[in-house]
Amino acid sequence: MTDHYDSLETRSPAMRARGEASALPQILVRALKAPGWAKHLAGVNPKAIESRAALATLPVLRKSDLAALQKENPPFGGFNLTPANKAKRLHMSPGALFEPEGHGKDYANAARALFAAGFRTGDIVHNAFSYHLTPGAYMLEEGAFALGCAVIPGGVGNTEQQLDAIAHYKPSGYVGTPDFLKILLDTADKTGKDASSIKRALVSGAALPASLRDELGRRGVQVLQCYATAELGVIAYESSAREGMICNETLIVEIVRPGTGEPVTEGEVGEVVVTSFNADYPMIRLATGDLSAFLPGPSPCGRTNRRIRGWLGRADQTAKVKGMFVHPKQVADVGARHPELKRLRLVVGRDSEQDTMTLIAECDAPATALESAVGDTLQSVTKLKGAVKLVAPGSLPNDGKVIADERPVS
Repeated sequence: MTDHYDSLETRSPAMRARGEASALPQILVRALKAPGWAKHLAGVNPKAIESRAALATLPVLRKSDLAALQKENPPFGGFNLTPANKAKRLHMSPGALFEPEGHGKDYANAARALFAAGFRTGDIVHNAFSYHLTPGAYMLEEGAFALGCAVIPGGVGNTEQQLDAIAHYKPSGYVGTPDFLKILLDTADKTGKDASSIKRALVSGAALPASLRDELGRRGVQVLQCYATAELGVIAYESSAREGMICNETLIVEIVRPGTGEPVTEGEVGEVVVTSFNADYPMIRLATGDLSAFLPGPSPCGRTNRRIRGWLGRADQTAKVKGMFVHPKQVADVGARHPELKRLRLVVGRDSEQDTMTLIAECDAPATALESAVGDTLQSVTKLKGAVKLVAPGSLPNDGKVIADERPVS
């Protein structure tokens, strides 16, 4: 069995640098045809950007600014090269962000991540990412198609119905969040339905603590993870070596000092900034808001691209809960709908291998009815269920923190 998806994965650093030197001016020339990029990169000579060092001189585009830019210039802020009516699919992600999907094969470059996780031609894959508006399910589905796999479009929820499909089709692979994989297996045990065909999984969108990975492994499923965003596709992925996450060959990853575009030294934690070569929707130095750090040297699996430590938190206070981003503005929106509330803090935690949310709100006159109403508003605004705890004024620290992510980083 071939160990690597293609020869790009085992290039020498010098060969990869030459490839980047050739690709960078080309993608910049194309990107500057889009009005958003022409404005953002005004005055840039694309032919002069022939290295990572030259790339680092360009301004970053903050993902947190995209929503406002898209609202000013719908639908994509002027950063798309393919018009919306020529796209294959039009997606909407949490935080009111919109993304086009092009017609190209494996547009999110997920196939090599699936290959590294053991997926092969002829496999049946159960896809438990959401097929509702957001692009995650389609990213992995297109990658699976590129490998020659068949896909069960499970989506989210309807656990027992999904188990019926699994028992009937007997997929060998699973893609989705790690939390839902555990729910599927737990429910299969309780109901006597057969999910034993699933032997491998590529997960994303939620934390994968070592305890959960080990539990799933004991239950016969070898789990690897990938790191992806709606705008960039799969940024990095694990291999069987499980030593960091290998950067995808179809983009350039930088780690910069948060709040700047300045690359940090190897090993230093900073913000993940990515340049993609997507022909329909290129991204030039998109600052993701995620924190990570480069690991030294190549992976023991033989792949030679740079590796990151994985997701180490947020450069801002945005948190990803059960695969959905929750933004400080959403917490403020909850408070705006309930003037009785004063200072608020959303605490994100982990319980029984699942993400949890608790909104702590200061209030002069706590009441059960208000607590229930605030809980309903929280779910309406974030699309996620969470607990609500009303406390006396002055109980929360005056430190400006709106979202406190207290999940352990693994």
